[in-house]
Amino acid sequence: MLVIFLRTFIIFLTLVVVMRLMGKRQIGEMQPFEFIVTLIIADLACIPMADVSIPLIYGLIAIIGLFLLHQLLSVFEMSSNIFKRIISGKPSIVINPDGVNMKELKQNNLGVGDLIEAMRAQGYFSLDDLRYAIFESNGKLSALENEQTNKGTSVPLLIIDNGKINSNNLKAIKEEELSLVNYLNTQGSKVKNIEVMTLDGNGRVYLKIKNQKYKILQFNLQEGVKW
Repeated sequence: MLVIFLRTFIIFLTLVVVMRLMGKRQIGEMQPFEFIVTLIIADLACIPMADVSIPLIYGLIAIIGLFLLHQLLSVFEMSSNIFKRIISGKPSIVINPDGVNMKELKQNNLGVGDLIEAMRAQGYFSLDDLRYAIFESNGKLSALENEQTNKGTSVPLLIIDNGKINSNNLKAIKEEELSLVNYLNTQGSKVKNIEVMTLDGNGRVYLKIKNQKYKILQFNLQEGVKW
């Protein structure tokens, strides 16, 4: 018991020193390679703590080796913008004055639903609440509010995402696919050409057609349908 306690104590002190030397960033602010190094270090620390048959020095050397690798990558990252993009990626503008940028979302393996979820976490519920939205390289969403938008009183539902109808949300508003198709026909478009369409309980529509600036329209909901 005493041996395990001493090994744990030594590794704990080593981890405290290493993590302090790596910097003061929180987990949510780490670059991808920093997060990977942290996970591996945590895994390496557990093995010599629990298994006394493994020499303690092996665990310490592995931890220090990963720390040195982290420092080397950090130097490369700061020395060149090319290395910085390769190692940590680059910020992606996913909303601009024209609307949602589907190309940037796809490049980051994100969907409109992911974007809306990130916006809600910051208190924004409608896609036109923001003039710009940027997914930073650490995965955090930075937002510039659109001062010209009118704040709604209802949470918008995602009706069309990249040319596909969300049947569950369509049922929730008690509409048929045919009525949606007819509505889009009045706008001179088809479902397959719609990148994003949201609808709130007041009938307010956010419509983004491919290669066009987004539009704010009105949809006549059935009587009694409101949320």
